[in-house]
Amino acid sequence: MNHFLFIGSCVGIGALSGFLGGLLGIGGGVVIVPLLIVLLDLLAFLPRDDVTAVAVATSLACVLFTSASAAVTQMRARMVDWHIVRRWAPSLILGSYLAGWIATALPLLVFRGLIGGFLLFVAFVMLTRWRPSAHSQPPGVALSAALGSAGGVISGIAGIGGGNVVVPTLVYFNVPVHRATATSSTLGVPIALAGTLGYVSVGWGQDLGPGMIGYLYLPGFLAIVSAAVLMAPVGVKTAHAVPAQPLRRAFGVLLVIVSTRMLYSAWTA
Repeated sequence: MNHFLFIGSCVGIGALSGFLGGLLGIGGGVVIVPLLIVLLDLLAFLPRDDVTAVAVATSLACVLFTSASAAVTQMRARMVDWHIVRRWAPSLILGSYLAGWIATALPLLVFRGLIGGFLLFVAFVMLTRWRPSAHSQPPGVALSAALGSAGGVISGIAGIGGGNVVVPTLVYFNVPVHRATATSSTLGVPIALAGTLGYVSVGWGQDLGPGMIGYLYLPGFLAIVSAAVLMAPVGVKTAHAVPAQPLRRAFGVLLVIVSTRMLYSAWTA
């Protein structure tokens, strides 16, 4: 494998995810995971059965840093609902950690199919700006634990910080959208950390090749996160200069294409 080609491609993936994250306010995982899967499939330096887990684990490690940056900003603005964080964090952490064990036990068809289906959902949100209607007050302890566990598993399988799962759920339970977004950013840190540790744990001791810590590919992670951090402020500045809605729709169309390709690759795996 040409390592320079791989690292250069990871820098490009990181730059794109950071720019789009700043521009559209999306989590980097929805960019990193499908592009890493495509890249690793093309270069074929890993067994195909390991590619998806490596892409997801590497994405979660990157999202940990980008979520931390967003969380600090939201904390300084005093927008985080700490009552929700305390109630939801334990179950989200548990679900995200277990996701690595669950995902790697799934057939490749199901694993990639779940990611492709989730990307289609994100594309729908981007194309329609859909948000659930607020119906009730935040749930009690038991329901919070159940929803958090499910949200953690989904986030860990999809390789995201949870924003596309947590924000709609909180909005449904009558949390104002700006506070839901701020709280989700804060919860994204433990979600991404627990998810990364899950994939590291389940892959620990396996001979996956140099640069691997469990299913986390360290060189790819360093290249992606470095470029993402540099490009995120550029995306934020651009967001103030151009209309966001056409860009969101264009990204939604791109996600439809990417998710369709993901579902096709799952079917032909």
